[in-house]
Amino acid sequence: MPTKPLEITELDEEVITQEPAKVILFNDEVHTFDEVTIQLTKAIRCTHSKAESLAWDVHNNGKAAVYGGELLKCMEVSGVLEEIQLMTQVEVA
Repeated sequence: MPTKPLEITELDEEVITQEPAKVILFNDEVHTFDEVTIQLTKAIRCTHSKAESLAWDVHNNGKAAVYGGELLKCMEVSGVLEEIQLMTQVEVA
């Protein structure tokens, strides 16, 4: 019995791109605290103190959610963090 190919409509695409997601940043032994703080400030456009707080969360817990929002924006944030080879993961809620 032949199967009908799945058709993605504009509505489906909108749901996919609007779906809530989050960026997880993982701790490593390669980057300095300052490097991570600077890159977080650049990626999520936050204050230095907010980036510092997030970096401490990552350092103390091994990983932390550093951004939440639309999937496409999360992919952008992840890309900026990965510019200096930070390890990230985007999770869809």
